[in-house]
Amino acid sequence: MSPARLAALYGVATSYSPAPGRTVAASDAAVTAALAALGVDAASPDALAAREAELAGRLLPPTVVLWADGRVPDWALRLPERADLEIRLEGGRSYAAWDPGTPTPPGTHRLRVTVPGGRTAEAHLIAAPPTAPAPPGRTHGLLVQLYSLLSARSWGMGDLADLADLASWSARTHGTGFLQVNPLHAAVPAGPGGGTDPSPYRPSSRRFPDPVHLRIEDVPEYAYVPARTREAALLRDAVLDKGGLIDRDAVWALKREALEAVHAVPLSPGRRAAYCDFLAEQGTALEDHATWCALAERYGPDRHAWPAELQDPRSPGTARARRELMDRVDFHSRLAWLTDTQLAAAQRTARDAGMPIGLVHDLAVGVHPGGADAWAQRDVFAERMSVGAPPDAFNARGQDWGLPPWRPDRLAETGYAPFRDLLRGLMRHAGAVRIDHVMGLFRLWWIPEGEEPTEGCYVHYDAEAMLAVLLLEASRSGTYVIGEDLGTVEPGVRETLRERGVLGTSVLWFERDWEGDGRPVPADQWRTDCVATATTHDLPSTAARLTGDDVRLRERLGLSSATPTEAATEVAEWLALFARLGLLAGGADREEEAVRAVHRFLLRTPARMIGVWLPDLVGDRRPQNLPGTWAEYPNWRLPVADAEGRPVTLEDLARSPRAHALLAVFAEAGGARDVPLTGPPDARLV
Repeated sequence: MSPARLAALYGVATSYSPAPGRTVAASDAAVTAALAALGVDAASPDALAAREAELAGRLLPPTVVLWADGRVPDWALRLPERADLEIRLEGGRSYAAWDPGTPTPPGTHRLRVTVPGGRTAEAHLIAAPPTAPAPPGRTHGLLVQLYSLLSARSWGMGDLADLADLASWSARTHGTGFLQVNPLHAAVPAGPGGGTDPSPYRPSSRRFPDPVHLRIEDVPEYAYVPARTREAALLRDAVLDKGGLIDRDAVWALKREALEAVHAVPLSPGRRAAYCDFLAEQGTALEDHATWCALAERYGPDRHAWPAELQDPRSPGTARARRELMDRVDFHSRLAWLTDTQLAAAQRTARDAGMPIGLVHDLAVGVHPGGADAWAQRDVFAERMSVGAPPDAFNARGQDWGLPPWRPDRLAETGYAPFRDLLRGLMRHAGAVRIDHVMGLFRLWWIPEGEEPTEGCYVHYDAEAMLAVLLLEASRSGTYVIGEDLGTVEPGVRETLRERGVLGTSVLWFERDWEGDGRPVPADQWRTDCVATATTHDLPSTAARLTGDDVRLRERLGLSSATPTEAATEVAEWLALFARLGLLAGGADREEEAVRAVHRFLLRTPARMIGVWLPDLVGDRRPQNLPGTWAEYPNWRLPVADAEGRPVTLEDLARSPRAHALLAVFAEAGGARDVPLTGPPDARLV
């Protein structure tokens, strides 16, 4: 038996290319473990023959795709002659004769094929538009980590009312078209052994937002319970005035106490009706999520430590526990509804203020292995596997993100229902969504439990089906799609995403001619279909990059990085380019002017969306996340601060001369919405 052949038939790669012209073989142990996670015994002498026979005898795969482009799909052309096809449309109850060459309404339908001799097969049929919705012209906006932006009214961390207020101020004062926010997914609560994981990219659930983001005073029933003004002020002052870190657990403890009191207040008839509608709309998904939250209160947040009868969300034991904890299940369901209403209000505020896009929600790569989604959807997650990244030029050890991957075979069997439902929830109140590590729609690096990231292998997904689901849900909700495609990207992925209307992500410091002389890419040669920005949450702020503070921070923590000389040379090369293009006017404060020159250059590119990292507005030096650190650096717990490290509130930001001067760059150019999509001739290097 050929192990490589068996692996290929299940989409498991036996090698990968970390750089052009270089191929690295995956270990046999990694490939065998990945196959085992897919339910395949690689040691069985019959495994290969069984898989080949299964594929040869299959009329249809579990899920097929029909693009609304007028072309007959390949899977239909491969069917035997005189095959009869029938379709049951989404929401329908009966089958009708169907021809794949005829127009078909978008949706997830059921297909049945019968061939001569009477053999039949059924499959899910995803009928999708060929491209995602396209943004309306060009626009610029802000990139914000919501927890980091406190106001004079928030309880120790930024909340959804702060998000709405930032949207209204920035749109009405500076013409911004969008706010891209960090994932607002529900986190795993703190357990007896420690606090909540502060990373928004390792949530309990990607299907529901976290109520820690609620503005408690905006909940109507809060008017009928004792106020907690003093306690909230203490939390806020600890961060803003006393140099404390954002303490998510303390914020949640206080908000939860208030929400317990709110829950005891009867809803008015109209609000009760709205809540019941939400429960009916969300159905089993919300019931599962709220049940997990209730069980986590009783047994702790790690589902693996729960009694055996509660490991299965569909077991009789779980049903009994749900009935016993019905009041707690209702409490957590109510929190999901309240958070949903405030998210809706934030998006409505953004659009009412004139934003053509509004909120851009971020979809994390995966979920915590002990959280709500991994429990409720345990059948579609691969056991004893974690998602990460292989070794590359930037990280010789690779990365393990601690997130269990979806099984591609189980996704296909369900017609991609988990992915479809996830997107539908995320797009409810979004103008656009950002897909973190969008390459994961094509393949993910699976790492066996207990192994180093180097001992992993790639497992492929049906990218056509994943993209079809993504575009279907985006078209239904009118949502634009952005893919984070930084780092090592498989050949053809960016081209496929562009063909399907998914915008990419371009970061200034990475835009160099890596296959040529390594010089900065001229502005007019940047891609059009992208969000162009100077930095991200995983990178230094622009001021830190320009001043070398980023290199000094890494040296202080013992992390590898470019030498100060190398970093300074790179910055000097960009500044020289800006000067040649007339973008660097100089002035008393060269650092502030250099930050503005960076954004003037971004305006010269044809990028459809230009994102401004919110801390850049006030000269913040500190990164929000420093990859490769845990206890060494306070990741995801820092408030936005000025150049001296003093916390800046939303009110301070709105009256900051530095912030207004940076955003005025877009007004100087007539606003990003009015800048032509072709770069001027002088944007080229000379």
